[in-house]
Amino acid sequence: MLFKDAITGENLLKKYVRHETIKLYRDGFEILLNLGFNVKAIVCDGKKGLLQMYPDIPTQMCQFHQKQIIKRYLTKNPKMQASIELWNHTKMLTKTDKESFIGGLFQWYDKWEIFLNERSPKNIRNKSTYKHKRLRSAYNSLKRNIPYLFIWYEHIDLNIPNTTNAIDGHFSDLKNKLRCHNGLSDKRKMKFIDGFLKL
Repeated sequence: MLFKDAITGENLLKKYVRHETIKLYRDGFEILLNLGFNVKAIVCDGKKGLLQMYPDIPTQMCQFHQKQIIKRYLTKNPKMQASIELWNHTKMLTKTDKESFIGGLFQWYDKWEIFLNERSPKNIRNKSTYKHKRLRSAYNSLKRNIPYLFIWYEHIDLNIPNTTNAIDGHFSDLKNKLRCHNGLSDKRKMKFIDGFLKL
């Protein structure tokens, strides 16, 4: 786990963990706060619970991660017209403003609401299910995350990035360099990472 200053590009804190948890993120933030850092905003990947962790600090969900979530539900080349239109609208997320994106999303919903709510015939347990579950999940993900997707736009004065691309690019570079040293023990890998991150 890495905490990075989006403005200076400085790596502030790292932790070696088996799994990311909300508690580990909270511990990391508390360490930074205790060191005297003034956290003006948070940009994160949208892990469940992370967006709501500090309600008094503007928290931006990475728009690129949101697009990836929708791509997993719909695929990069959806076949149904409703899915094609929702995917095309989602691709505009990083290129448009809040009002246009939300307006377009709700226009899409108005157009496809009946289709989205289609249910399969009842089964032997007298229950029916939604026919287009993945499409519904994609739409619901966007609808649920809207309050966190345009924090950068609502707090333009804070110069908040709308993605975590700076940190993701850093990790890509690190992974490429580590691939050249496949035989390193875990201890030596950690030493290599410490040097790379300068922490």
